[in-house]
Amino acid sequence: MTNNDIFKKLRIAFNMKDTDIIETLGKVGFTISKSEINAIFRNKGHRNYKACGDQLLRKFLEGLIERERSTGVKQ
Repeated sequence: MTNNDIFKKLRIAFNMKDTDIIETLGKVGFTISKSEINAIFRNKGHRNYKACGDQLLRKFLEGLIERERSTGVKQ
């Protein structure tokens, strides 16, 4: 399973739109354009396909943790 596959599955699991992903990455100081996000979610054979690097996936996971902690239920 590639980083792109993991990223796609997380996007679906958390029901995120492109703007949500940009906002999530922004929380950890990582900037990305909407076109770059679209390239990551394209099929591998597509001419505009872009591989998702380790750093991007790591930053997305960090941002997702921050997002969920801030919106989570506090006990």
